[in-house]
Amino acid sequence: MQCTLRAQLTQFGQLLQSELFPVLERQLGALTEGGRRLTAVLAMIPLARFIPVSRGWNGRPAKDRQAIACAFVAKSVYNLATTRELIERLHTDEQLRRLCGWNRAEELPHESTFSRAFAEFAAMELPQFVHEALIRDTQRERLVGHILRDSTAIPARERFAERPPEPQRAKYRSWGRGRGRNRLPKTRLERQRRMTLTQMLAELPRHCSLGVKTGHEGHQKYWRGYKLHLDVADGQIPISAILTGASLHDSQVAIPLATMTAARVTSLYDVMDTAYDAGEILAHSRSLGHVPIVKPAQRHSLSKSVIFPPKPPRQFNWAEQDRFRERTQVERVNGRLKDEFGGRHIYVRGAQKVMAHLMFGILALTVDQLLRWSG
Repeated sequence: MQCTLRAQLTQFGQLLQSELFPVLERQLGALTEGGRRLTAVLAMIPLARFIPVSRGWNGRPAKDRQAIACAFVAKSVYNLATTRELIERLHTDEQLRRLCGWNRAEELPHESTFSRAFAEFAAMELPQFVHEALIRDTQRERLVGHILRDSTAIPARERFAERPPEPQRAKYRSWGRGRGRNRLPKTRLERQRRMTLTQMLAELPRHCSLGVKTGHEGHQKYWRGYKLHLDVADGQIPISAILTGASLHDSQVAIPLATMTAARVTSLYDVMDTAYDAGEILAHSRSLGHVPIVKPAQRHSLSKSVIFPPKPPRQFNWAEQDRFRERTQVERVNGRLKDEFGGRHIYVRGAQKVMAHLMFGILALTVDQLLRWSG
């Protein structure tokens, strides 16, 4: 009889406790809490599958990229602020150093080597591919009840671009005859309904910009940097992530995020807040076979007609209200990413590197939540 996903994850946790941890403790001494968490993360993620191992014939051989990638995962697990702090920790903590793959402190690469390796990982989108493979391996057989969608502010220490790059727009051919022959989709949401996922992602602005959000009390919060958009499944498991400029509205990322998530997991409900209350988003969710649950926006009508008064805003029924309460899970994931897995320590510049830094944290967070979810 085939085991369920929860049973397989429970067996994996028991294997860690009964076999892997005792072997490591005989070699490295008693594992700390961070060492146990790092061991579980490195044992579950398919990191070696995506790291190139071929070496050229000319020049000095490259340092072990797999050990450096493990070190960046450890940086998120231990919630270290900078790469320099990570290297100092590797020099002084023998247990951490050997878990990453270096037996002696003399084997550690220079800080510049860590920086070059991180730039390579960011350019090849290594943590994104590893996270996608992890989700496909662990969530492929699972029927997800709710996909919870939201964004969070990512402040960055960089200046605005002098001239932000223009996003690439897909080219459309004229269609139909008569008056509607040359009509092209005007808004981004209309264009996204006819695009592929690659085209949608290419059109989203990713440069550093100024963002603003209105809190529950009506106060506006400004920040300079980026915005991380997340799809989270039941159990607080991150499924998909997209990074954009801070000035982009949340609704502009809903359709590509839903398309990305639908290719990875099978789900039933899309739960979103008021920012996603748009006809194109609801129609796209239904086209994927999902049931959208979006908090209705309180739109003020300008009509003052007595004969035809404005329609009152739609309200949730009791079932929708009960399912909408699940949306707080994505807020808890955003909080854990920032407080426990390095999401507040953004010292790199550029959307590629910022996304790589966040995705290493999301990798560690995903494994931690999978083990918690399995019990």
